[in-house]
Amino acid sequence: MKTKMMLLLGMMFFFYCAEAQNITGREIMQRMKDRPDGDTRYAEMELTLLKKNGSKRERKLVSWSMDVGKDEKKVMYFTYPGDVKGTGFLTWDYDAVGKEDDKWLYLPAMKKTRRVSGSSSKTDYFMGTDFTYDDMGSRNVDEDTHQLLREEMYEGHKCWVVESRPVDKREIYSRKVTWVQQDCLTGVRTEYYDKLDALHRVLIVSDITKVQGFWTKHRMEMSNVQTGHKTVIAITNPQYDMKIDANLFTVAKLEKGL
Repeated sequence: MKTKMMLLLGMMFFFYCAEAQNITGREIMQRMKDRPDGDTRYAEMELTLLKKNGSKRERKLVSWSMDVGKDEKKVMYFTYPGDVKGTGFLTWDYDAVGKEDDKWLYLPAMKKTRRVSGSSSKTDYFMGTDFTYDDMGSRNVDEDTHQLLREEMYEGHKCWVVESRPVDKREIYSRKVTWVQQDCLTGVRTEYYDKLDALHRVLIVSDITKVQGFWTKHRMEMSNVQTGHKTVIAITNPQYDMKIDANLFTVAKLEKGL
């Protein structure tokens, strides 16, 4: 019996190693995208914007999102401070390659909704943060080409390191390198390189735990290494699979606010 058990364990280890060696960069990124996260989501966020000289600004917002087939709709509203309170951002992320996502920004002081164009969303930064408008949404895996560079330990966890190059040359970066933590299929570090292939931004994701059975990131830090500016997002009160009215994700509701 002991011999059979050892043989079985050896076979399992062999097949695991074979899979690890044969997995492609695209498969890794697809697994990460397909990681279960419920059909609906809610979270509260605290944003800290840090300048190189040490000065900082703080902002708070709430966010809802809903899956619609393979697409995703998301809306967020700023709740603090007063100068941005009521500002809303609505996005419809389409999974189809080549289909431009729809994005709207509502500015209550002007009582005006601005549509964010496809080219602007790839290069403009969201509300003074170090995240572009596109960073705030999701991407189809085939909007980039992917290559598995290596496996290595990062912060005590085994990771795949994948290089991704955008198909659309309008992107702000020429390539990005992502450390995908294998046990939770989450990108824990992403390096973005500019058009001259110089390191531009670094995203660090930490404090990853399970909430309602879903792996959840509680902290994201995006640093612009070229300007010294940094954005830290603390995510609190995450919730999954709650009832959400689909009308929440319309321009009419965006303009009415919370």
